[in-house]
Amino acid sequence: MLTSRLIVGKALYALACVAAAVTLVVAGYVHRELGLVDATQKGIHLNGAATVTASAMNILIMGLESRTNYYGQTLPQSQLLETHSGNEQSVADGEVGAQDTDTLILVHIFQGGQKATGFSIPRDDLVTYPHATYLGITQGKVDQAYDFAYNQSLGQTYGSSMSQKQRYLEANQAGQAFEIATVEAVTGVHIDHFVEANLIGFYNLAGAFGGIEVCIKPAPAQGGLPAGANLTDYDVLTGTDNSGFSAYRDGYNRKKGGAQYLHLSPAQSLAYVRSRDTLPGIDIGRTKRQQAVIDYVVWKLKNNGAFSDFGVLNGLLDSASQYLITDSSFKLATFASSMSALSGSHLAFQTLPFSSQVNEMPLNGSKQDVNLIDLSYIQQYVKSAFSAPPSAEKKSTSVKKTTNPAPAPSTVTVDVYNGSGVNGLAGNVSQALTALGYKAGTVANASTQSQTLQQGTQVFYGAGASANATKIATQFGATATALTSLPANQVEVLLGSAVTVVPAGLASSQGSGAGGATSSPSATAAGNNGTTGGTLTVTDNAKYGVPCVY
Repeated sequence: MLTSRLIVGKALYALACVAAAVTLVVAGYVHRELGLVDATQKGIHLNGAATVTASAMNILIMGLESRTNYYGQTLPQSQLLETHSGNEQSVADGEVGAQDTDTLILVHIFQGGQKATGFSIPRDDLVTYPHATYLGITQGKVDQAYDFAYNQSLGQTYGSSMSQKQRYLEANQAGQAFEIATVEAVTGVHIDHFVEANLIGFYNLAGAFGGIEVCIKPAPAQGGLPAGANLTDYDVLTGTDNSGFSAYRDGYNRKKGGAQYLHLSPAQSLAYVRSRDTLPGIDIGRTKRQQAVIDYVVWKLKNNGAFSDFGVLNGLLDSASQYLITDSSFKLATFASSMSALSGSHLAFQTLPFSSQVNEMPLNGSKQDVNLIDLSYIQQYVKSAFSAPPSAEKKSTSVKKTTNPAPAPSTVTVDVYNGSGVNGLAGNVSQALTALGYKAGTVANASTQSQTLQQGTQVFYGAGASANATKIATQFGATATALTSLPANQVEVLLGSAVTVVPAGLASSQGSGAGGATSSPSATAAGNNGTTGGTLTVTDNAKYGVPCVY
């Protein structure tokens, strides 16, 4: 079960770099600079689908923690200071950050490009690598695969006649290949394309936009932290501040309090998505912030026209190859038609579950904290989520219906029991089902019902509710089971211990029904906070196109 203080990664800035890359194409200015966009295609070659209109697509998003660019050059002192990433002396002492992929997000875009779902992969997951690598290592954390192969490549080319630029390009390609092979081995799915960004990538994106607009509200007291702790990244429990984020620095009014819209500087924009320990749900909280930023990027593009300043655009493109890399077969211009699937209202996130944690486990010469995973369960979990779109309403007209349609949702009452460690998740699921027309039943913790809790969600039903229970179970990748103790026309949803968010299909339903985001920014801030698990639902009428999040 996930714990409230779990730290599964540092930054989710890489996802916004995907939006940045696609935005460069969609904006309409890139036709004259397409050669510069193609310059980012320095990664390994993958035989992936070219477009999601004909087939589905899996994209791996990787964010490196390194304080260097892709040429092996240390970031300028000014950027290190602004991004809260170190200083000149720390870099001189060799503290430039490893080439670990602190951010790993596997995104599946369903056929047609209208829906997408993604899994954040915890960086501390203990895995067996596809083959032995650096110094014969066969086991380690999932995020270390890139670093091991990267350093092995640099060792092999040391003293050669190759230029530094070429040596580091090959080192990154070795890291990409091994990280991708590792993620494929863990998840059991083929990766069609990848997008990789380093630390400065998101900073440059925010700079091109002149900063990022966000709406932030104080979080309630949780896990020993006081109310409003999320307004900075200072963790009073540990005395640490990882990103330097402070809402007060960018104008948050303490006296006024509540939800407020802020214009964040580029440095604070990066800090905003790097914050971790003070957010409710840790990784889930950062995912919500990241999606809010993507919603702003999409809104900015649709309403204001992004990158209308050719000088800014050219400067961004000229340096793009230093912070953004894709595989050589990923044609951004072709992929641009799939942009809608990357906006928050069509994209839902979950975090891959793990069985337990081991602290200070001896691993590759040091003691490390790791997550133990159930490989077969994870592969089944991912396969189920990727097997069908969140909502598949189209039916072939050539197939004769042989079964009776499900009774109207309004005739069925749904109870939801929370077996996860995420506060309020049962309530969010109940609200999503109510938005689909079902009657809200009991909402309580799993301990108040009689069924045995499992990692995955279970769905039970009484007489007359079989068809509707099956429809609900499909959203969770589960099967519905009859339960004689349940009253007629009643369904029971028991959320599993590994479940952390509302399924994508249910979450998206809130945007079109009673539970959706309001058109008033003040109403959005005061009531529904625009989140359902890992999904953000916004409307174009909301200020800046973003909901208020913690």
